Amino acid sequence: MDPRNTPGYRLHRSLTNLNRIETTGLDDADQERIEAARTLLQNVSLLSHLQHSGNADTQVES
Repeated sequence: MDPRNTPGYRLHRSLTNLNRIETTGLDDADQERIEAARTLLQNVSLLSHLQHSGNADTQVES
């Protein structure tokens, strides 16, 4: 199976692409949308790491 077809890879690529967007030229609403998307993807990434590690009772502070 191609590793690029895994959900973790897609999450990583999506977050990487969002982090590369230059937000200084965007209006406030677009900047907020990008920041919200980054936050959501980071939270999903943290949750998926917890599920794979088997430490369901571990708490992550951000």
